[in-house]
Amino acid sequence: MGSKKKTLSRIGIASKGIVYVLIGVLTALAAFNQGGNKTSKKDALQFLAEQSYGRILLILIGIGLSGYLFYRFYQAVANLKNHDDDAKGYFMRASYFISGLVYGFLAFSAFKMSMGNSSNGSSYVTDILNSEYGNIIAILIAIALAGKSIYEFYKAYSGKYREEIEHTDIDASAQNMLIKSGKMGFTARGIVVAIMSFLFFKAGFQSNGEKVNRANAFNFLQDEFGSIVLGLVALGIALYGVFMLIKSKYPDVNLQ
Repeated sequence: MGSKKKTLSRIGIASKGIVYVLIGVLTALAAFNQGGNKTSKKDALQFLAEQSYGRILLILIGIGLSGYLFYRFYQAVANLKNHDDDAKGYFMRASYFISGLVYGFLAFSAFKMSMGNSSNGSSYVTDILNSEYGNIIAILIAIALAGKSIYEFYKAYSGKYREEIEHTDIDASAQNMLIKSGKMGFTARGIVVAIMSFLFFKAGFQSNGEKVNRANAFNFLQDEFGSIVLGLVALGIALYGVFMLIKSKYPDVNLQ
């Protein structure tokens, strides 16, 4: 990967990290009654919009997330991780492409909000779930999220990502921080995505077309397991953001 492509990719990875830090910190503050609120990706953008120079912040994060869109698409097309030409390899590359689309839409939402227009992404999803085949779509999304949740736990506890980090040239303290934040972050993501999967299954079987996002998952987590558990999971989400920020500094890790 050329230096310009690498720089753009690193900016994208760092921008994703910033979004996750915001989601985790704001949700943790809400869990411990210190302000904040249970936050989705859209809510994180709204938080930026409400700050001083919010329009500039939204434009910057939009540019950054566009870099992540490029990174994911490049991963899919150039096969940076050298996946085999089999079903598993094509599935992984397709997952990179879909991830790019998700963050491309988030970048579009940031640009739209910077111009004073609120993002309507959640209403689009609700409209789809309320359509004729909404229950089937919801169940398919739930199945996909269940698979993603399993993969997040696999990444956290298989040790595979740890081996990749340990084989790079970054210093020992950065390696240690990357490994710890990654394990806790992937675990927290696995928990949240599993809950989102359950909520989509519920929406599909009950045909209620309710909006489902991370904020809903956080509400469920607090209602069922209490504020302490919510706070711990939220801090794990923030650590995933820290993991991404550290990765963005070391191209040997983030561009493999």
